Amino acid sequence: VQLQASGGGLVQPGGSLRLSCAASKTIFTFYYMAWYRQSPGKERDLVAHFSSFGDIHYRDSVKGRFTISRDNAKNTVYLQMNGLIPEDTAVYYCTAGRIRSGTYSPDYWGQGTQVTVSS
Repeated sequence: VQLQASGGGLVQPGGSLRLSCAASKTIFTFYYMAWYRQSPGKERDLVAHFSSFGDIHYRDSVKGRFTISRDNAKNTVYLQMNGLIPEDTAVYYCTAGRIRSGTYSPDYWGQGTQVTVSS
């Protein structure tokens, strides 16, 4: 297993969760890490990702609420999620990928972790 995600759970609206994804050293070093999510009946969406020159990109609906970060010593990427709303309910996946033609393209997927926002 090259990507191992954890940290999902049930949280009330307005609450916070932090997802973690441990990667192998090779993947963590040579690929850009990202988080996707998929809600029931919907397509898988890119939530946040690292890019070249230290850039970070977020989808509009999570800007100001979610923060992606990384710990190079632990080969781990995090997704801090604050101000959660029911629409954030989804299975969250971490990925490792490259930037191809200006777009993030995942090469490796971890297993998903369920995040449920409900009162």
